[in-house]
Amino acid sequence: MLTSTSIIDTPRLRPGIHARLARIGPGRWRVLDESGVIIGHIDARPERQGIRYLARRYHPASRAFLERGAFWSVEDAVDCLLR
Repeated sequence: MLTSTSIIDTPRLRPGIHARLARIGPGRWRVLDESGVIIGHIDARPERQGIRYLARRYHPASRAFLERGAFWSVEDAVDCLLR
């Protein structure tokens, strides 16, 4: 079972996803588009059923990250930020 202090490796994204992940802390990654522009963050949250990936996008007007959703797949979380 994972705990909040477990080290989670940077997930590999399947081919065809036009983004990359850059680790910025334990269980946290910055999501960058193909040109290197930051489009959001993903946090891994261990739960009893597995790891949930929380997607957040930066909202310049409020100068805050807004939650976009929680997903069972890192690819789904990244896809949410790419749309």
